[in-house]
Amino acid sequence: MVQIPNTPTSADVARLAGVSRATVSYVLNNTSAVRISEPTRRRVREAARELGYVPHAAARSLRAGHSRMVLMPAPAIPVGPLYNRFLNELQWALGRLDYTVVQYGTVGLQGDEAARAWAELRPVAVLVPGAELGPQGVGVLKRSGARAVVTLGPERVDGAHALLMDHDAVGQSAGAHLYARGRRRIGVVVPEESGLEVYSRPRLAGVRQALHGTDAAVTELPLAYTEEAAAKLASQWGELSLDAVFAYNDEYAMLLMRALQDEGLRIPEDVAVIGADDLMLGRLLRPRLSTVHIELPSGRDLAELVDRAVRDPGGEPEVHTVLGASVIRRESS
Repeated sequence: MVQIPNTPTSADVARLAGVSRATVSYVLNNTSAVRISEPTRRRVREAARELGYVPHAAARSLRAGHSRMVLMPAPAIPVGPLYNRFLNELQWALGRLDYTVVQYGTVGLQGDEAARAWAELRPVAVLVPGAELGPQGVGVLKRSGARAVVTLGPERVDGAHALLMDHDAVGQSAGAHLYARGRRRIGVVVPEESGLEVYSRPRLAGVRQALHGTDAAVTELPLAYTEEAAAKLASQWGELSLDAVFAYNDEYAMLLMRALQDEGLRIPEDVAVIGADDLMLGRLLRPRLSTVHIELPSGRDLAELVDRAVRDPGGEPEVHTVLGASVIRRESS
């Protein structure tokens, strides 16, 4: 017969630490409304570690009337180092506010169907990147108990807090820079990877806005993220007769720049190249890569927005325009 070990309880922690069960609850749930000395807090945490005790999330949710889970759908599209750093900062900041961040894989699920799957987990808040959610989905989440729904994308969604990502500004910055450098036949890379159009289309539109009314021409350049696709595009450069390219981001810029150089084109003499994201690798290339530096929203600020919304679920949805863009000129342009 297998003997199942006893699971330590908060009463066991209280006995070992020499405090009440209420004090254990206050300390392990990071309750700020009750003053508890630091030596007592240390004693409780040490007792919990010694016994291997962890709070019961479901019981804590019942007492609070809601969970502390913040659900983040895992991106269905490739995300680069810049976005990963933002996600790491956000998760750290939410953890400091005593929320548990859970990433949810949504492969094969979209829109309101995805919202129903998220709602089954009963999160207290949901952070939705891109354009994956509509008003009906927001309603499903709120009826399931989500106190905060925050979208990060180009447009706001009724009922949700919104961080509006102005990708047009990225394209405008790149287009204006290339024009100022004397370039008049400008290509714009549009990735062929599914899902990236929510970012690439506004960036293309931004270049066109920057060059509207000038003597410059804009050519759209579909490109898959493979060496073969980049080599094929570079081999057609003579027919395209372009003297500059905004390559969507630094990764596509590096891919295309290598292919152009393999075709014998000089950068920037024959073709000026600019990317976006300001990745470290771009500074190590020769020539060094010009780029659009992107300021994502602060992870701390977003965590505080989530916390405000959880505390005041009936408040008016907040809308913030984020994503600052500024050109860093280096040798490639």
